[in-house]
Amino acid sequence: MKKLYIPFIFLLLMCFSSCVDIEERYDFKPDGACNVVYGFDMSKAVSVLTNLLTDSVRDTPQFSLAKDTVLNYYTALPDSVTQKMNADEAKMAQGSELGVKMDLKNSVMKVSIMHDAKNAADLQYYLQHINSLSMNGELRRVTNSKETANFDAQPLLAGQGYYNYEITPHKFYRIIDKDKFNAFLKKVGSKFAMAKAMLIDMPYKVVLNFAKPVKKVDNSKAVLSADRKSVTLVTSMDEVMKNPALMNLKIDF
Repeated sequence: MKKLYIPFIFLLLMCFSSCVDIEERYDFKPDGACNVVYGFDMSKAVSVLTNLLTDSVRDTPQFSLAKDTVLNYYTALPDSVTQKMNADEAKMAQGSELGVKMDLKNSVMKVSIMHDAKNAADLQYYLQHINSLSMNGELRRVTNSKETANFDAQPLLAGQGYYNYEITPHKFYRIIDKDKFNAFLKKVGSKFAMAKAMLIDMPYKVVLNFAKPVKKVDNSKAVLSADRKSVTLVTSMDEVMKNPALMNLKIDF
């Protein structure tokens, strides 16, 4: 059983960073503040892989891990890291939280990154720098698990680094930088290919809720709600890899 268990864990941890359902959610407030949540649901990958195991392996203590908690980024970081931060980096970390919901036995593995932006400038800074946040140490601290020590969560955030943003109190624009996107694909393309070979879909959903009606949306796939206060874009990483422009958004409100 041990011979089967070890390669399974290795494969599971490799798949975690690509076999995900991704959801970005933006909730804009009347005063210009915005709550941002990046959700990564890896439960499908866990379910597919655990089905390959025997009952005896699934009953091991390692697969009894369960956690549902939220951790503030800044307070979790060691002094050696916070002392190197500038004022803006410290502010971003202080306003960010890492949520983990994990129950391997029931095929549940969800990670969320949350941030409360005070205004448009704060939101733009956060979105342009979120990929610099390190998750690995914090994730292990949340789960108290040796298994998560090898979970490379950084690719989940690295994908947010290929956008150019322009955000004001009345508009939300983001355009994919093709050079940065191609560099991202070189790093994670093999993992996406492995997920596709395992018939694991990677849905990508973006939801933006506004406090005032939207005047204009420049994206043919985006759906505007009846009250014109919500924009939803649903696609998949497979589609995005074929046509990155699908993720471009220009919203005036």
